[in-house]
Amino acid sequence: MGLYTKFVSSVLFPLQERAKAHDTVRVRHQMESSQWWSPERLAAYRLERLRRFLSDVAGHSPFHARRFAASGLVPQTLDTIEALQCLPFLTKADIRAHTDELRADDARDLARFNTGGSSGEPLIFYIGKERVTHDVAAKWRATRWWDVDIGDREIVVWGSPIELGAQDRVRLIRDTLMRTELLPAFEMSDAKLDQFVARIRERRPKMLFGYPSAISHIAKHAQRRGTALNDLGLKVVFVTSERLYEHQRELIESAFGCPVANGYGGRDAGFIAHQCPSGSMHITAEDIIVEIVSPDGRVLPAGESGEIVVTHMATRDFPFIRYRTGDVGVLDDRPCACGRGLPVLKEIQGRSTDFVIAQDGTVMHGLSLIYILRDIPTVAEFKIVQESRELTQVFVRPGAGFGSSEQHRIREGLQARLGAGVQIDVRVVDAIPAEKSGKFRYVVSKIAA
Repeated sequence: MGLYTKFVSSVLFPLQERAKAHDTVRVRHQMESSQWWSPERLAAYRLERLRRFLSDVAGHSPFHARRFAASGLVPQTLDTIEALQCLPFLTKADIRAHTDELRADDARDLARFNTGGSSGEPLIFYIGKERVTHDVAAKWRATRWWDVDIGDREIVVWGSPIELGAQDRVRLIRDTLMRTELLPAFEMSDAKLDQFVARIRERRPKMLFGYPSAISHIAKHAQRRGTALNDLGLKVVFVTSERLYEHQRELIESAFGCPVANGYGGRDAGFIAHQCPSGSMHITAEDIIVEIVSPDGRVLPAGESGEIVVTHMATRDFPFIRYRTGDVGVLDDRPCACGRGLPVLKEIQGRSTDFVIAQDGTVMHGLSLIYILRDIPTVAEFKIVQESRELTQVFVRPGAGFGSSEQHRIREGLQARLGAGVQIDVRVVDAIPAEKSGKFRYVVSKIAA
């Protein structure tokens, strides 16, 4: 570790976290110890933590207090983690309908988040300082697994307006001190890709972080141009927010000459699992309980595929208890060769975001279209299908108040991205059509990038 990296990770970043009233350093130190505990010791710790968490929630979240009472759950007498299964699942519809009652009555300084979820249906929820602290600590721990740390040069290939809209003076100064640089992932034209490749070569980062589709697109472009990226000293490429396909991993590792570390989570459910150098996706078990459930709600054993359901024990201000993520995965009951006692998520299935191609040939991340519809509150659900460069269909299940002005806003927004000459066909439907496989993709491009 270089002297500047050590200064940032041991002095500058901890000072920042303390100024935010975040207990991140202590939590990370605790996690770095608990990751080596035996499964038995970790299970005992989780059970005690779950009791304390549910007891706290019962006293402050009216929505959950009613559910506990109706299910006969008494947090103080919980004798197994599996006893949590007496509670009903928490769905996105529950959160929309009971936002105020979910929030703890003594919660303060909550951050409001808005996400489209896996179906494009807007979801508003809140996050408190404890949740932020634990999520940052979990990510920090996983970063250090790969012999890199906060303060090492980093390039982030991202597209969320939450990050991109925060580039004010303070943020820029902070990122400069932390040696982090953000590249916007929405537009992937040849000119932009040339700039990205040139900037990566110039900056020579120790790590990349971003969408697997965006980073693999950069890798493919560099190979097409004959530009080497495997001589920069990169140690690891962290990817998240989408399903990582094997061909993407192979392409990225070949182009950048370093391993790819997958991460799984979301703004709603938190940082759920991170890949270690031995290849396993370790669940952040100190904070998170993962269940795999069948379509009829049965909890499935390790090795069987089902929906990922999450209980995040650092969410007392806005509790996520047995939350249905809409993602599909498989648990593993075999220990990892790395020796960590953290349970393993064997496989993550069913999340993908396509690239779309504008009329002029510009390749853009599908999220650039998703955000346009996600931020219209009267859109209940949506699906975007790019039939050709000249035609894109938008299927909308309307909410109350959806009308012609919203349709115009959708057409105008998508044409601003795809081209003024593109026909945007907005179809109001009673239900959103699914793929033939039964899986849902909220952006489908029928044009090969």
